[in-house]
Amino acid sequence: MEKLPYRVLQVVTIMNRGGIETMIMNHYRAVDRTKIQFDFLVHRQEKGDYDDEIEQLGGRIYRAFPIRPWKYFQYFKWLKDFFYQQHNYIAVHSHIHENSGFVFKYANLYNIKNLLCTSHIAIKFIDYKIIFRLYAKYYLNKYCSQRLACGDMAGKYLYGNKPFTVIKNAINTSDFVFNKNIRNQIRAELGITNNFVIGNVARFSPQKNHKFLLNLFKEFLSIDNNAILVLVGGGENEKDIKELAVQYGISGNIKFLGLRKDINRLLQSFDIFLFPSLYEGLPVSIIEAQAAGLPCILSDTIDSETAITSNVEFHSLNAPISEWTNAILDKKTFRRVDTTSEIVDAGYDVMHNIKNLIDLYTTNFKQISH
Repeated sequence: MEKLPYRVLQVVTIMNRGGIETMIMNHYRAVDRTKIQFDFLVHRQEKGDYDDEIEQLGGRIYRAFPIRPWKYFQYFKWLKDFFYQQHNYIAVHSHIHENSGFVFKYANLYNIKNLLCTSHIAIKFIDYKIIFRLYAKYYLNKYCSQRLACGDMAGKYLYGNKPFTVIKNAINTSDFVFNKNIRNQIRAELGITNNFVIGNVARFSPQKNHKFLLNLFKEFLSIDNNAILVLVGGGENEKDIKELAVQYGISGNIKFLGLRKDINRLLQSFDIFLFPSLYEGLPVSIIEAQAAGLPCILSDTIDSETAITSNVEFHSLNAPISEWTNAILDKKTFRRVDTTSEIVDAGYDVMHNIKNLIDLYTTNFKQISH
């Protein structure tokens, strides 16, 4: 019998401030770490944004051999050696889509049987890695003991007709409750007075569709030339989007804030949350925006389960741009209210979720009390 705290291995790409990673950290902060402790197997050699906090909370970070199609055998050897040395886990929880199957194969080899996979993305990748993806999916189906997903669409995309359980992307709801004093403080810090603020929190990657966002904002400025677009996040496309803003002549109306730790406070300064992503599972950022009482306008490629409150509407990326600008314009007189009860009742509060997660992690160790 293992001694407390029992350890769970979280398998991720890198612990940066993305939606998946933020959700994991929400759970990590909420769990009773005298009973359950998280370790992290990451697939990047560089330091992640959350690494310092993980180590402060007692977690260990292991850096895997990078996954490359032409170096899979080296990766497999690394996994085998890793689990030979580190196999005292009550569960392995992987968040790396079908590649979770490779991790599970070698965890199972050393008798770790509680193998959980969470699907976070509602898209099937068809690219030059397709053979390796199918190969990985074979092992995922063979060894995964608990199929999880952030939403129905994400689950169906990864698991097909196989059964799965939805574990909702939880947040600490109380951190996001609308506060007018914080709103005024943040807007003063950003140099915003009476401007209408359109906000977006997302990594600068093709998936998040920032080019569409800039085209839309450019069109909206013809209606309200004092509007401000606030973009929070970092990523590989950030430089290109900044250059595009200059090219469009709208950079003076855009604030690029980069990576921030105070998302809950920044959301207070927004008037509307705009998220025209090409594909998603169920993004944490949209849950946070609703918890802050914001109206949210989303692309219809995003799972409809995202709409927890009545303040969410979906539009097609193929619709006329005027449909989007009119939708934004309709929200200019919106008055925010406290949505805490709606978020909690829908099961997106972290204190509710952590109990369910512990049950999954401790399938064979039911003597742990909550």
